[in-house]
Amino acid sequence: MRSLPTLSVFCLAIALAAGCGDPFGLLRPTVENNVDTLVSLYALSGTLPGTASGYDLAGRSKVLIEEGGPFDFAIDLDSVNRPVLKPTGALQLGRSSGVQATTLPFDSIRFAPTGGFQLDSAVTLDVGGSAIVHSAPTGCSITITPAYYYYAKLQILAVDTATRRIDFRILVDQNCGYRGLEPGLPSR
Repeated sequence: MRSLPTLSVFCLAIALAAGCGDPFGLLRPTVENNVDTLVSLYALSGTLPGTASGYDLAGRSKVLIEEGGPFDFAIDLDSVNRPVLKPTGALQLGRSSGVQATTLPFDSIRFAPTGGFQLDSAVTLDVGGSAIVHSAPTGCSITITPAYYYYAKLQILAVDTATRRIDFRILVDQNCGYRGLEPGLPSR
């Protein structure tokens, strides 16, 4: 028979693994979603080294691709200077993140879909166009097995063709595993 302290630790471990009773296995959301109203990245091609071309959803941060930091998508410009979002698979770095263009206006996107993401190919947008992105699979510090994603929505605001800079706004749901893409505490 187990002692009371051992049983308590065992039950606590099970409760954490099960997300404190949540049927989806997620902890309660604790971080409010906010829109970063102006983020700038530079095209992967035709820009000087030391300019950020990638974005990490979990850290809500710009990444210098050449330094090898983790990122979930990179941005480039096509031959007619339209923004191109590239998940890691489109850069031959493994099929871990995904990008999906949408015809919905940025403010109308409330939830990330569960499928339909481009994993191996890029998505081209026009200025004003929106996309939904998911991160590489992660365990969210809850489980050892990567099973969840961070989700985000973004809208292209402007392209400066002289500097090859792309400006966009983005909302990242920082509550790992949650697909809610509205400001405030997310729902599933």
